[in-house]
Amino acid sequence: MGELQPQSSTTPPPPPPPRHLSSLVQPSHQRKNKHKIRVLKVFHSVFRSLPIITPACKMGSISMPTGLPDSHRNGAGSRVTGTLFGYRKGRVTLSIQESPKYFPTLLVELAMQTNVLQKEMSSGMVRIALECEKKGDKDKTRILDEPLWTMYCNGKKSGYGVKKETSEEDLNVMELLKAVSMGAGVLPGNSEIEGPDADLAYMRAHFQRVVGSRDSETFYMLSPDGNNGPELSIFFVRI
Repeated sequence: MGELQPQSSTTPPPPPPPRHLSSLVQPSHQRKNKHKIRVLKVFHSVFRSLPIITPACKMGSISMPTGLPDSHRNGAGSRVTGTLFGYRKGRVTLSIQESPKYFPTLLVELAMQTNVLQKEMSSGMVRIALECEKKGDKDKTRILDEPLWTMYCNGKKSGYGVKKETSEEDLNVMELLKAVSMGAGVLPGNSEIEGPDADLAYMRAHFQRVVGSRDSETFYMLSPDGNNGPELSIFFVRI
């Protein structure tokens, strides 16, 4: 009888952990386009590495209203959930959802650090404009489907806003805030990557979405009492 061969002591690696399943609901008007997703990856990888610049450049292509018009305060347009979140020294992400239980319909990485936005908000009125160029009458791209915008904050050019794909970290934030309709606070972040600045700040509120034309959409933040509190308006404009 031949000798028995010794069995290998190497144990098979453990199975990978199950991927996190989100309980968020798909938006009612979801649109998927594989080509646009590939374009967004390219834009995001390129412009994420650009520095945030703040030259004092007045924006002359759009007039900035001083508040929400009375017609919109009375309920014109549609109400959505808007969330601004990011690490203290990282760039702010804007998320738009039909309501907190839905997947985001829009994610934009803004050309502004979270701590800078917090200081701007503490001063009262903040107007963020995201501009892109018209491409001709035959172009049917929705303004919120554009991959890149030039960003202005209170009339000063800040850099570029870039449309994002929804990452697992973004979904995790939306999951943690699923029960929050409005408010502000801090969430625990990834300390291994962000170090001492690992806390992730957020601000969530109801926004009135007003479609001016195919080249203009605006989101007006609604304060709980309708009058007091910081004012924030976000304009998407083609020029």
